[in-house]
Amino acid sequence: MRRLSVLMISVLATSLVVTGCGGGKSDQPPAAGAPQSGAGDGGLTPFEQENGIGPIKQAIELGPIDHEKAEEGKKLFEAKCVLCHKMTERYVGPALGEVTQRRTAAYIMNMVLNPEEMYTKHPVARQLLAEHMTQMPNLSLTQDQARELVEYLRTQTPTKSGS
Repeated sequence: MRRLSVLMISVLATSLVVTGCGGGKSDQPPAAGAPQSGAGDGGLTPFEQENGIGPIKQAIELGPIDHEKAEEGKKLFEAKCVLCHKMTERYVGPALGEVTQRRTAAYIMNMVLNPEEMYTKHPVARQLLAEHMTQMPNLSLTQDQARELVEYLRTQTPTKSGS
C-alpha cells in the first residue's frame, strides 16, 4: 500500500510538473483568425502540430504495407511496448490498434523517438499524459526501428473497404 501511495504521488507530481511547463498556455485551439504557429499552440509549426516534434521533419509517405518491416515491428512491439500498450483497450498507455487512423506515421515515430519533448511541448501528447498519468519512456530506438513499429501498427488497423 505504501509503495502504491509513493507511486501515485510520484505520478501526480510528474503530471503537475509536465503540465506546468506549458508556460501558462492553454490546450484550447486557437481562436478564429489566430496565427497558425503562434500563441495558442506553443509556437509549433503546422507540421509539428500534425506530425509531432522530433527527428522526423517530413511527412512519411505510406504505400502498401511492408510485411518484412511489419514483422520486425511486431518483434519490437512485443519486446518493448506490450507492457504498457494493448491494441483494443486502454492499459497503462492508450490502445494502439487504430492509432494509424488517429495519428500520422511521422507523429507516431516522433512520439516513440522523442517522448520527453513531445510531452513538454505538444498539446496532444500533454493531453495523453494528463489522461494516462504515465509518461512513455524513451526506448532508445533508431528511426528505422520506429518505422518498423509504424508498419506493424498499420497491420493492426482494420482496413476500410476500397483501401
